[in-house]
Amino acid sequence: MSDKNDKTNVMRILDQKKISYNAYSYEKTEEMDGEGVAAAIGKPPERVFKTLVTVGASKSNYVFVIPVNRELDLKKAATAVGEKNIEMIKSKELLPLTGYIHGGCSPIGMKKFFRTTIDKSAENYEEILFSAGRVGRQVEVKLCDLEKVIKYGFSDLTR
Repeated sequence: MSDKNDKTNVMRILDQKKISYNAYSYEKTEEMDGEGVAAAIGKPPERVFKTLVTVGASKSNYVFVIPVNRELDLKKAATAVGEKNIEMIKSKELLPLTGYIHGGCSPIGMKKFFRTTIDKSAENYEEILFSAGRVGRQVEVKLCDLEKVIKYGFSDLTR
């Protein structure tokens, strides 16, 4: 486990809730994508998830957590949250809205909780990995423990 000064806010929240997790670090390169992150930490890309923040026609924000090797299907995502349509928020809006930067966004520890939907493929795994809230850091958490920290639902979200 990493020393106390190296912990991210996500890790501190998991510690507070007494949730066990595995932490992973990697060196990020300019061209590294989610599949590169999965390779860097030695995990299959279908178990490593990215956190995407969107805005619906109603102006409400939504969080979608999908495998790094898949793309968010905006129609399926809109249907999952009962919106006419949704779109990705602009990169410059991410930090003020969530407290996270692009590449370090986590479903845990956002400034405000937004309705969160995880791709149903996660149900195939006891544990999934996602950003620990900082570029270069990932956490692996059991799904049954994740529900102790955030509320979420499952839906088919990818193409």
